[in-house]
Amino acid sequence: MQVKRLLLFLFLVFLAACGGRDNKRNVPLIGFLDLLHDETLAQAKKGFFVALKENGFSPTDGSVEILYRNAQNDQPTLIQACDYLISQKVDLIATNPTLSTITAVQRTSRIPIFMMVSPSPEIAGLTDESGNAPPNLFGVFETLDYIDTSLALIKSVMPDAKKIGTVFNQSEPQSVDALEQIRKGCESLGLQIEAMPVNNSNETQLVVAALLNKKIDAFFALPDNVVFSSMEVIVQLCDKASVPVFTSEEGLVMRGALCAYGADMYSWGYQSGLQAVKMLQSRTAEGLKPEPVEFRRRVYNPEKSKLFGLEFDSTFTAVTRP
Repeated sequence: MQVKRLLLFLFLVFLAACGGRDNKRNVPLIGFLDLLHDETLAQAKKGFFVALKENGFSPTDGSVEILYRNAQNDQPTLIQACDYLISQKVDLIATNPTLSTITAVQRTSRIPIFMMVSPSPEIAGLTDESGNAPPNLFGVFETLDYIDTSLALIKSVMPDAKKIGTVFNQSEPQSVDALEQIRKGCESLGLQIEAMPVNNSNETQLVVAALLNKKIDAFFALPDNVVFSSMEVIVQLCDKASVPVFTSEEGLVMRGALCAYGADMYSWGYQSGLQAVKMLQSRTAEGLKPEPVEFRRRVYNPEKSKLFGLEFDSTFTAVTRP
């Protein structure tokens, strides 16, 4: 009987020790919520952690702890991963991309959230009736204004282009809003647009093949997660059909698109990381708020430029796969 009581006592002590872990922690605990493994999104994650390291917060020297969770592009898994980070009482949650940000905002109003590769809170449907973002949402967002400039590259590079094709994810607010922006831009540029929905990366090949059968002159890769996860399939099909791919994302140019005007993913994550550093250093988020991405540029892929026989002037920067 005494042995049983002793074992019970030791078990309770063990539980108490586990439950008290966060109280004894003397370095910040950062949660990173990733939606999927993706080469483009990974650049933003890298930038975020480099910003932390350069400012004295690195897991290698024990100045910070990192809890990383990847949802493998599955919504239920994303919710579970977010709930786990919350249960571990992290000091902040970094979110990448849009769906991770939306999920985190929906699951906690207490833990500071630092977003990246996400649209403005208004576009993401995260503002209240007065247009205010959640008080615990920080980090860096993108508007859709830059897409007009990206779209205009098509007429600049291919003056004779008349019809463009694109795919969009109906479940992503950013994708739907970007499509609407592109429709308006095509109208002003005198371009016809063929847009087809794609719900997941498994459908991409068939849908893109159907678009190419419509004799499009160019393909525009929207900033959504289906495109991110199946970019190589899109590029392979379009290259075979001699249809160049334009986009608004620099990371997608590295993966085979012809050119883009948009945010550099690494810089986007780095900027969000710098904001997180301010909170970690001051131990308060006071004075912080969501801010627009600062760095955009015109880029082109030299391999695709040669493939399609198209030249770019000095206002464009050549980028290749790392």
